[in-house]
Amino acid sequence: MSIDPKICFGKPCIRGHQIWVSLVLDFLANGDTAAEILENYPQLEEADIMACIAYGAEMARERFVEIPIAAKP
Repeated sequence: MSIDPKICFGKPCIRGHQIWVSLVLDFLANGDTAAEILENYPQLEEADIMACIAYGAEMARERFVEIPIAAKP
């Protein structure tokens, strides 16, 4: 992973590429497999996808998002 204010608007991206980490995580969240992502982005390696997952896990440890729970009637 790399974060450079001059590349990808400073968003975390895969080192050596202008592919956002969040894009890869979105694909995985939508049900795409690592194999499908690699087929669509042949310049990536499986290690890149694993690094994205690790980055997402690390961010989840550092931050939380409050989700409002609707009151039951």
